[in-house]
Amino acid sequence: MSLDFSTSLAGRRFPNPIFTASGCAGSGKELSQFFDLTDLGAIVTKSIMIKPRSGRATPRMAETPSGMLNSIGLQGPGIDLFLENDIPWLRDQGARIIVSIAGETVEDYAVLARKLRHVSGISALEVNISCPNVENRGQVFACDPATAADAISTVRRNIGGELPIIAKLSPDVTDIVSIATSVVSAGADGLALINTLLGMVIDTSSMRPKLSQKTGGLSGPAIRPVAVRAIYQVHAALPKVPILGMGGVACGRDALELVLAGASAVSVGTATFGDPTASIRVKNELEVLCEQRGFNSFSDLVGYAHRAEDANEHE
Repeated sequence: MSLDFSTSLAGRRFPNPIFTASGCAGSGKELSQFFDLTDLGAIVTKSIMIKPRSGRATPRMAETPSGMLNSIGLQGPGIDLFLENDIPWLRDQGARIIVSIAGETVEDYAVLARKLRHVSGISALEVNISCPNVENRGQVFACDPATAADAISTVRRNIGGELPIIAKLSPDVTDIVSIATSVVSAGADGLALINTLLGMVIDTSSMRPKLSQKTGGLSGPAIRPVAVRAIYQVHAALPKVPILGMGGVACGRDALELVLAGASAVSVGTATFGDPTASIRVKNELEVLCEQRGFNSFSDLVGYAHRAEDANEHE
């Protein structure tokens, strides 16, 4: 019997569980020269904001052991040009589209949601709340249950009830389950776990920070254990809430680990910089691993580590 490799996320069906990660491939144009975008479950766009942004001053990227640090600053064309150019192009490619949005204020999220409300061809909205809230002394939305819920509830009111919302959470919190619970209560249909971790690198030759903004987001294999922990904890607390897992996935086994922890789909990000076909390779490797383990349906693997643990406890 052949493997059913499809998955369900936030009420939408996707032919396979491997997506791109927001911020690592723009809106997919760069990757389309290497493979057909329809071969992936979905394309998650770079987080888009209201106005065009040139991003932060260079240097804004630095290599680290088993990863990289970036402080790009959400560079992008702004929502109007994005809707004029990127969405039509993705639709023409036949890609399944998840639009990621980010804002500096709650009103930013409201405006973005209203602009996207009646746009056709979008499968879901990823709401990146791992951004500083300029109205609240720069506190990151996702680091407080109340501000996180406020942003998500605002998007829900303005987007309507048809388009699923996936809340993207930061791992830089002491209790990610409480944040996850708050955004689900506020109207999120799914969760994206995890965003980058805040880090810093100092050049020992110049004896100064390597990044112009001093700190940046750590990604790559170094953060995968943090992603596995966060996904496992949230899935244990909210087993019916679908999770889009991400963080340091470079091969099929990495993806499988996140799935076993509770992810219904997996995004591939930093690995793409070294290998533009990484997401396709991860998809193929994961499919083989599922078949080798004798599963007929990918969905049976989601959260399997929890069930295996429960079985051991009852032996």
